[in-house]
Amino acid sequence: MTVIEIVEKINSVVNDFIWGVPAMVCILGVGFLLSVKTGFIQLRKFGYAMQQTIGKLFHKKDAKEGALTPFQAVCTALAATVGTGNIAGVAGAIAIGGPGAVFWMWFSALFGMCTKFAEVTLAVHYRETNAEGELVGGPMYYIKNGLPKKWHFLAVLFSAFGVLTVFGTGNATQVNTITTAINSALLNYNIITESSLNVSNFVIGVIITFLVAMVLLGGVKRIGKVTEKLVPFMALLYIVFALGVVVLNLQNLPGVFASIFYGAFSPKAVTGGIVGSLFISLKKGVSRGIFSNEAGLGTGSIAHACADTSAPVKQGLFGIFEVFADTIVICTLTALVILCSGVTVGYGQAAGAELTISGFVATYGNWVSVFTAVAMCCFAFSTIIGWGLYGARCIEFLFSVKVIRPFLVVYSFMGIVGATMDLGLLWSIAETFNGLMAIPNLIALFLLSGTVVKLAKEYFENYSEPSK
Repeated sequence: MTVIEIVEKINSVVNDFIWGVPAMVCILGVGFLLSVKTGFIQLRKFGYAMQQTIGKLFHKKDAKEGALTPFQAVCTALAATVGTGNIAGVAGAIAIGGPGAVFWMWFSALFGMCTKFAEVTLAVHYRETNAEGELVGGPMYYIKNGLPKKWHFLAVLFSAFGVLTVFGTGNATQVNTITTAINSALLNYNIITESSLNVSNFVIGVIITFLVAMVLLGGVKRIGKVTEKLVPFMALLYIVFALGVVVLNLQNLPGVFASIFYGAFSPKAVTGGIVGSLFISLKKGVSRGIFSNEAGLGTGSIAHACADTSAPVKQGLFGIFEVFADTIVICTLTALVILCSGVTVGYGQAAGAELTISGFVATYGNWVSVFTAVAMCCFAFSTIIGWGLYGARCIEFLFSVKVIRPFLVVYSFMGIVGATMDLGLLWSIAETFNGLMAIPNLIALFLLSGTVVKLAKEYFENYSEPSK
């Protein structure tokens, strides 16, 4: 057995555990605990949260030096979560878990909204100002500043796993998706040939490397300015085209929702017996929801900690909105594109972005491949930017601000690797490290749950009216 085969085998075992039942029980368990202790704040204050978030998206204001506006912060967090997983991941969940997986995806989002609320609230409450005058925060900082010293090793673990994750999950695999999308469109219109794919991949990789470096090396302010324009554009574009598929296939919608709800508890009946296990449907739906909105992983709170706000709970409301937008809106629309369009789903077989794309093509025709290429490029590029910030904050916590620029240069050059190499094992290892980040974060959330309740109670006692 070769070294690579040994690594693959070990990683497979660890990955199955991290993204298996124990992890899902822990993530949902902490989400349920936080929900109970806050009186299900994600439901009780949902209307207020939408008023304070989406209701004020167009209220422009400048942030102080070294910070982001609250809107820029949520756009940066969404940039990392709303990625190719919303297109490819949902398709994979449906193919393996059946339509019922969508129901369990919603189920995980219900508790995920409260988990994300807690993460963001704690990140803003316990953040610091670094040597460059920038606001920094996230799980490593609320562990360091909120828990006794005996727990501080968890902050180091989280940061170390974060640095190891970003090169794969945040960059190389996303670039690989961009090159695939662009090449598919170019091949479809006979602009390039199969023989010139290697050259095309390298050119795309160089261009992406340059663009990523230009954004990330400009600092947190430039990241915020890019994401506040890119995220609303890509999300609106995708929502409009996806809603078009639903409207044009409206007659299928009642049957689709029936298959989602019925298939959640009886997947065998909906998939013709191919997906025969309720557990598989539940596992795929919950894991996809968690992987998509990152509630429990703690990463999104790193971006929110940069927000120019003095009210941690108010920024925490953006965490509720973020999970709602990512999972309930974007992921649901992806599922409806697949299920409403009438395309054949190969249940029991692995599937990815090609299944979602086929749903668009079946409705609009081949020309829509241009849209899917643009959408996937925007989704993937935004993820690269968001995870670049996460990696920079993690490595800064481990060392100092002096290592940020060298790190970002290396991170940017991963674009060429992602465009030109086979990333099968790298993706799997990065996914494992991504899941490992959840362990120290969940322990911290459990131990700091009382602080979340206290902060929420104090905020709503003083700011009970939306006008305030």
